[in-house]
Amino acid sequence: MTGSSGTCAIAACCAVVILTGSLAGAGRKFYDDDPLAREPETQDASAVQSWEIDLAFDLSLNLFARPGDPTPNVRAMNINTIDEVPDSSWFVNRILARPVSIEEATQGWLPGTGPAPGTWVVTRAKEAGASPGFTIEDANQVTWFVSFDARGYPESATGSILVANKIFWTLGYWQIENYLISLRPDQLVIGESAIVRPPSGELRPMRRSDIEDVLARSEPGPDGTYRAVAARAVPGRPLGGFRYYDTRPDDPNDVIQHEHRRELRALKVFGAWTNLVDMKAGNTLDTLVTVDGRAVVRHYLQDVGSTFGTGALGPLEYDEGWEHLVQGDTALKRLITLGFFIQPWQTVSYTENRTIGRFEGTVFDPTAWKPRAPNAAFLRARSDDTFWAARRVMAFSDEMIRAAARTGRYSDPKAEQLLGDVLIQRRDAIGRAYLTAVNPLVNFALTAGGELTFENAAVRAGMATEPAGGYSVTWARFDNESGTDAIIGTQSTTGGRVPASVTLPAALGSFIKVQVSAVQPVHASWAVPVDVYFRRNQAGWLLVGLERLP
Repeated sequence: MTGSSGTCAIAACCAVVILTGSLAGAGRKFYDDDPLAREPETQDASAVQSWEIDLAFDLSLNLFARPGDPTPNVRAMNINTIDEVPDSSWFVNRILARPVSIEEATQGWLPGTGPAPGTWVVTRAKEAGASPGFTIEDANQVTWFVSFDARGYPESATGSILVANKIFWTLGYWQIENYLISLRPDQLVIGESAIVRPPSGELRPMRRSDIEDVLARSEPGPDGTYRAVAARAVPGRPLGGFRYYDTRPDDPNDVIQHEHRRELRALKVFGAWTNLVDMKAGNTLDTLVTVDGRAVVRHYLQDVGSTFGTGALGPLEYDEGWEHLVQGDTALKRLITLGFFIQPWQTVSYTENRTIGRFEGTVFDPTAWKPRAPNAAFLRARSDDTFWAARRVMAFSDEMIRAAARTGRYSDPKAEQLLGDVLIQRRDAIGRAYLTAVNPLVNFALTAGGELTFENAAVRAGMATEPAGGYSVTWARFDNESGTDAIIGTQSTTGGRVPASVTLPAALGSFIKVQVSAVQPVHASWAVPVDVYFRRNQAGWLLVGLERLP
């Protein structure tokens, strides 16, 4: 199922009007409800049908073509007027947008306690993914998808799933409810209707030998139990996955092409941080749920397990995270040089740990990181998108990262230590790369008395120093109807506090535009001004607009 590009383009333009109100000729620049805190999803989606994405075709398309909108340098289309991503069925603002405690981050989306104890009924074999596993119903007839560690790699796959699940939930993505369990083979019985599809392709009833085969490929504990992750079936009706380009044409709320959604573009940064190399449509899931009495489609990153240095069956290959599966220019260079063309991954030194796998942070360059296949959303990511993502990565303190690593429940303290160390190293590399690439001023506020305050995100994170010449501040009255402004004064400051020195309008509904740029900055991008807009209300001045890269 694919929608026409013309229809997608029209729908996307409509969404821009809804979220930013910034298209030429679209009327006022700001409306009374700006900035929107939640993306409009007003249409009933109950008619949406399940689909299957041909993963082989999707992989080939991403490897050898460039699906999605060919227009270059398009600003993200689902941001609100203050350059933020509103909450939606795709994303929920958590870390950075509000205080998130270590306890909350390490709890994640775990409202329950896992499968009910007792006998578990195996209902079908695991058909997706490489890790050994199957589907069960617990004593309360709740469905769970169980996956194990591959034989020879204890705690590797399960630990990766548990830690990554907490990180991506804290970042804001809809996640599966995952629990660490200990399973005894005698707990399992085969359901009356359980079937399997063996390599021959012929469906047949499941046998006890099928369960034994799964367990034979899994890592047993010394007491004969098996460590596993139980993933609860998500609420709603499953609809299949989503692509990282175009839209789902039968979802009336899905009006923004996916490659222009900032939270999907941001996965370029989040994926690099965690080394989530297997980012494909097959690892996503849409479900039809009811929210406030209306059917809407919710979008999950359902499988974030191929992270850090390991996959379902053991350590990642040496080139994963460094090269795509097919990379013609690199292959040609190796051919011409008879194999003497050396890439960084061929010389990097890894700390050996079979639980964490091949994961390092000393050579890591976030701007050069690559998943297994190119991604339409990643390829459209601009520096304002990566800046937005980097701020969220930098919001993870050392203590929060180490607490997240503990949720992997690793028996080897060196594994937990290594995972935390590398995540901290990669976090800092992301900050150095992306916080300095644009004018990094944030947290603008204007008091009723006219004092302006702001922060430099790169300086606050310890990734840069204040510009030698401070900041230039230009004040202007802004006409919201015509989009014109009239300068009323200029100032300079050496820090993030600008005392009141211009006369601001006092009438309710008045607008002020402030432009702030760095003077004599080390990073040339800081000289590009940030445009900030405030509207006068009963309490004072409300931030209603921010444009870092129009």
